[in-house]
Amino acid sequence: MRMIDVSGKEVILREAIAEGFIKLRKGTIELIKCGKVEKGDVLTVAKISGLIAAKKTPEILPLCHPIPVSYVDIEVEVLDEGIKVRAVVRAQAQTGVEMEALTAVTISLLNIWDMVKKYEKDEHGQYPTTEISYVRVISKSKYA
Repeated sequence: MRMIDVSGKEVILREAIAEGFIKLRKGTIELIKCGKVEKGDVLTVAKISGLIAAKKTPEILPLCHPIPVSYVDIEVEVLDEGIKVRAVVRAQAQTGVEMEALTAVTISLLNIWDMVKKYEKDEHGQYPTTEISYVRVISKSKYA
């Protein structure tokens, strides 16, 4: 097992955009909108956790190169059915930043779930409607 050798690649500006979605109950969405979630401000925590995750990606993905992330933006959008998270990550590097963008989105979504799980459980302690989906890379770019 080994990392891919990128030492011969040119250092250029790279950008990746990823997004994902968490389906939530309407009542949970209302609690988020009104700021009444017991654990705190769900949207702010989602943004901060995503930012941290992008920077720490090589610590949890062992074959991912540690690169100098220079920009991270996490956007959260509350929709009727749940919350969409989008991450934009940039770096001057020899390899792309799509794993950082995907990690940022995924961790943001997991933090949302963690903060609202109390409201998403049914009478049996299960999550019949809560679902993380559509996690994907929207685009990746290189700028010479």
